[in-house]
Amino acid sequence: MKKLLIVVDMQNDFITGALGSPQAQSIVPAVKEKIEAYKQNAYQVLFTRDTHNDNYLATMEGKYLPVVHCVKGTDGHLISGELDAAGCEMFDKPNFGSPELAKHVAEGGFDEIELCGLCTDICVVSNALILKAYLPETEITVDAKCCAGVTEESHKAALLTMKMCQVNVINDRQV
Repeated sequence: MKKLLIVVDMQNDFITGALGSPQAQSIVPAVKEKIEAYKQNAYQVLFTRDTHNDNYLATMEGKYLPVVHCVKGTDGHLISGELDAAGCEMFDKPNFGSPELAKHVAEGGFDEIELCGLCTDICVVSNALILKAYLPETEITVDAKCCAGVTEESHKAALLTMKMCQVNVINDRQV
């Protein structure tokens, strides 16, 4: 069985930086544990990085979210130092969801793909749905305990949306 873990945007700016939150900080230990488990089983781990340039505020996203974050070359762009990214592939994406990521992952011929990271309600859901659309017969899973949203309500809404689109959501504490 060929499995892939995609760790979405576990970057300093989303954990403790410009857009950091206690919810994001709280999932770091669980994400760390998941990465270690994948590596121990010799499965592949890929990290995505939200990647912006100095002109961020002039972009469409910057007009709607006027908080400069994840600018390439800054500390905020880096993956959290608490996570073991050694030997893992890095995939820089300029948008919430990346069709290029789905194409790249499809070339790997994976039987199962699991996602975790930040933010459930923006980049995790976007990439999970693009992957599901691009690879409809591949098992796509999201671990709810390894994700955090902008708010608890939007996190729950994103999990429900993914479930409705046949993404397997595990460790969801919702009733």
